[in-house]
Amino acid sequence: MAKIGIFVGTVYGNALLVAEEAEPVLQAQGHEVKVFEDATLAQWQNYSRDVALIITSTTGQGDFPDTISALFHDVKDKSGHQPDLRYGVIALGDSSYENFCGAGKTFDALLQEQGAQRVGDVLLVDATENPEPESVTSPWVENWGQLL
Repeated sequence: MAKIGIFVGTVYGNALLVAEEAEPVLQAQGHEVKVFEDATLAQWQNYSRDVALIITSTTGQGDFPDTISALFHDVKDKSGHQPDLRYGVIALGDSSYENFCGAGKTFDALLQEQGAQRVGDVLLVDATENPEPESVTSPWVENWGQLL
């Protein structure tokens, strides 16, 4: 099974809650899983030949939460080509904002540029439609884990 790092960007805790809900789902499938909030580039690089799951909310301006911003910029500026990385993205947002799920979409675009292999589709979760995001994310995680 896969070694999965879950990298979390959260403002109010929803993305962390989604990560904490995803962890046992993936472990039950036999995967080795670890959740990182405020992750470092070194922690990211430990998964460069494995699997990363990015779960991030987006600030009102479409930016990254503080808990994942530094990681994104380090991956962008220091990682280069990552063809051995497989990944998934769960983006949390509010469709009433212009840059809906902007952080997750931006992280996905960066990893595509770097040659990483996305597994499945990016999941965009709208807080206006799904105030309890795990009702949408848990079935997605179950399916995503089976694709690995």
